[in-house]
Amino acid sequence: MDTLQILLDFFAGYGYLAVFAVLLICGFGVPIPEDITLVAGGVISGLGYTNVHYMFVVGMAGVLVGDGVMFLAGRIFGHKVLRFKPIARILTQERFEAVQEKFEKYGNWVLFVARFLPGLRSPIFITAGMTRRVSYWRFLIMDGFAALISVPVWVYLGYYGAANRDWLMTMVHRGQAGILSVVALLLLVVGFVWLKRRRLSCVKK
Repeated sequence: MDTLQILLDFFAGYGYLAVFAVLLICGFGVPIPEDITLVAGGVISGLGYTNVHYMFVVGMAGVLVGDGVMFLAGRIFGHKVLRFKPIARILTQERFEAVQEKFEKYGNWVLFVARFLPGLRSPIFITAGMTRRVSYWRFLIMDGFAALISVPVWVYLGYYGAANRDWLMTMVHRGQAGILSVVALLLLVVGFVWLKRRRLSCVKK
């Protein structure tokens, strides 16, 4: 049985609470695809079990709370958090060093991009908390902005594709590529604006 069907059977019985719980553990690094979880939440709305607009709110809450817990774990416990075996498996020494390098290179924008990198999302959020490079509220703003791109896409895609599974799965694969393209375009625009401002400030000096 595929992951989507397993989630649909579970969500149909327990509704919003089940969707929130699964998204929460996704944020903890458990290998359940977040996009498929959100799509499944949209599908049960399309089938009449829940309201799709409420499901969007639940989806946002689930991903932000899960991400926030990872950030706060790193911030509160620092390097001691690595003594906790489940987190130590997610945040290996190699990943920790790689994430630090990305922060040095790209700054806080790493937090925005992390939402679209399933394998690196939790390590990046934990590291951000550990290194205290960014405040909790700035973290929520960056992560929330990214979530506002991905969450509605998956939830409403599931809602509109609930009656046609083949079409839905085709669009899920296209949606994954499409979201990454949009993110890449946004980063290019931000990079261009930043470079332009930097050049102007250098000229003024």
